[in-house]
Amino acid sequence: MATQPVTDATFDSEVRQSDLPVVVDFWAEWCGPCRQIGPALEELAAEYDGKVKIVKVNVDENPQSPSQLGVRGIPALFLFKDGEVVSNKIGAAPKAALKNWIDSAI
Repeated sequence: MATQPVTDATFDSEVRQSDLPVVVDFWAEWCGPCRQIGPALEELAAEYDGKVKIVKVNVDENPQSPSQLGVRGIPALFLFKDGEVVSNKIGAAPKAALKNWIDSAI
């Protein structure tokens, strides 16, 4: 399964009410590091299919969700489990580092 786009309107239902842990990638089209980690997140979404959901929130189109979580820089990754933030990470990282971060949090 690929990453899924999430909006301010669908954030609660897709993230906070998810039965699976959810990695939220706050990103923007103009952000180079965001585009850099995009392919790794797509691969991880396929690898974690059925175990972890990976979603993307475009901060330019959806300012409410990142504002509520205090996002000040992107890419900003948040891992939600049972509706709560259990870990977060700011900035780009290689796929192996992202995988280790997800594994340590779930």
